[in-house]
Amino acid sequence: MKAKNIYYLGLLLCSFLANLHSISAEVGKLVCFYDSKSFVREGPAQMSLSELEPALNFCNFLVYGYAGIDNQTFRINSLDPTLTHDRQHYSHITALRKKFPHVRFLLSVGGDHDLNSEGVADSEKYLRLLELPEHRRNFKESVVAELNRFGFDGLDLAWQFPKNKPKVQQGVLKRVWGSFRGLFSSSSVDEKAQEHREQFALLLGELQSDLRRAGQLLTVSMLPHVSAELFIDIPTVLSRVDFVNLGTYDFQTPERNPKIADLPTPLYEMYDREPSHNVQYQVQYWLNQTSGISAHKLHVGVTSYGRSWNMTRNSGITGYPPIPAANGAAPGGRQTTTPGLLSWPEICELLQQQPQDRETPHLRKVGDPTKRFGIYAYRAADDQGENGIWVGYEDPTTAAIKAGFVQAQGLGGVSFHDLSLDDFRGQCAGEKFPILRSIKFKL
Repeated sequence: MKAKNIYYLGLLLCSFLANLHSISAEVGKLVCFYDSKSFVREGPAQMSLSELEPALNFCNFLVYGYAGIDNQTFRINSLDPTLTHDRQHYSHITALRKKFPHVRFLLSVGGDHDLNSEGVADSEKYLRLLELPEHRRNFKESVVAELNRFGFDGLDLAWQFPKNKPKVQQGVLKRVWGSFRGLFSSSSVDEKAQEHREQFALLLGELQSDLRRAGQLLTVSMLPHVSAELFIDIPTVLSRVDFVNLGTYDFQTPERNPKIADLPTPLYEMYDREPSHNVQYQVQYWLNQTSGISAHKLHVGVTSYGRSWNMTRNSGITGYPPIPAANGAAPGGRQTTTPGLLSWPEICELLQQQPQDRETPHLRKVGDPTKRFGIYAYRAADDQGENGIWVGYEDPTTAAIKAGFVQAQGLGGVSFHDLSLDDFRGQCAGEKFPILRSIKFKL
């Protein structure tokens, strides 16, 4: 009898350990996005595969961005034939599995990188694909062939739905009325939003059966300013994917509002701002749709860059956001050369820059002792109205705070955008991938 009790006790212990392992496998994940364009950038912003490798010690998943969709056949295609001639770069990436067997490699489609002839993210094509069974079938068949040919472990859909229209800063009463009125104005974004919502869930179901049969993953990445309320049947979508990466960043950018600079990724709601423009609101919206039971499938998006505006003489001298009378996107950094965007090493250089190094002084950093909203740095415009800049950004400390938020909420992990914009050479403080490391150590 005693031996039997010991036997059952052993079974219970094994079951407990197995469940514990299962639970631990569901949380604390780090999904790393890799923009393949960084491989062909010119100058110091170019990141080679050897420079990418140290990051894979910290990542559970590497999401390769981005593939696109053919406008005629609706099959998956390469967005940069010069980079992926015969898709060689795909093979080079997935071959890293030999060195990093713990990493699963996913191919992402869309991501606002699939542009139309006017250089704008093509959402119309992505909606047309959803509408007809033959279009969905062509896409599914090409996806399965592509993943199997190049050894990817799964597919990430960063679907290019139409984005919400920018909202200007306004008073509380106007915001409340605007939110109420917005409930009845989905047609301004997409007249067939309800149909596309159902068709996207159907596409996921069609992909799910084939990919899971092959042991491959299916994930979704929500892009910033895409309305989950309009386009995502959350309970159904979460039941058909392995996880969802939330686009909890870029709430404010120079492209969406060139005249007012503001913190791009606050953790919690800020006074007299659009109430949905913060991480906590976005996470809570998804949790509310499933009573929190799928929290382990949600990943919070954290960035490795900042958004920057030009300050004018009329923007004031305190730097306290929101900054009025901004004059559009600030010039791009010396490495990435993208107006309105500065990578972490570019920001770090501007913070450390001294007057004797250049004609203009360094930026003044303003921290966030509340740990609720984020940090920024600025340099007021000079007497000639020039050299003014304001940037809201992520650094290792704020990224760790958001990783702590993920833990406290019982979420699955963090999706990190993008490895190529972190300090992958360690030029700022001598440590490579400092933001990535801070997230991983917190998780």
